[in-house]
Amino acid sequence: QVQLVESGGGLVQAGGSLRLSCTASGNIASSNAVGWYRQAPGKQRELVASITGGSITKYADSVKGRFTISRDNAKNTIYLQMNSLKPEDTAVYYCNVDQVRPYGTNRFWGQGTQVTVSS
Repeated sequence: QVQLVESGGGLVQAGGSLRLSCTASGNIASSNAVGWYRQAPGKQRELVASITGGSITKYADSVKGRFTISRDNAKNTIYLQMNSLKPEDTAVYYCNVDQVRPYGTNRFWGQGTQVTVSS
């Protein structure tokens, strides 16, 4: 069973930066897909960034050029570097690991960390 613990959220002014971390209790295979999602009040959870195939990155259009997802396999940790933050980035951010098996995919989630960007 994979457990994910997030940290790094907080309050920041527009234009500032934050780095989110997500550490897994168990080893995360490099082939496992990982990602960051966010959910603002009254809105659906949306995919912000992901890594698949060990190296292929994908970003939501709203964060391209500002956010960077990365992983450190030795530390079993996923990162989200967020630069040039905007008030619309305010949300609870969740890390995710997708463990694909022949019978289906196990989806693991972090507890969420609040990111608040002030004007």
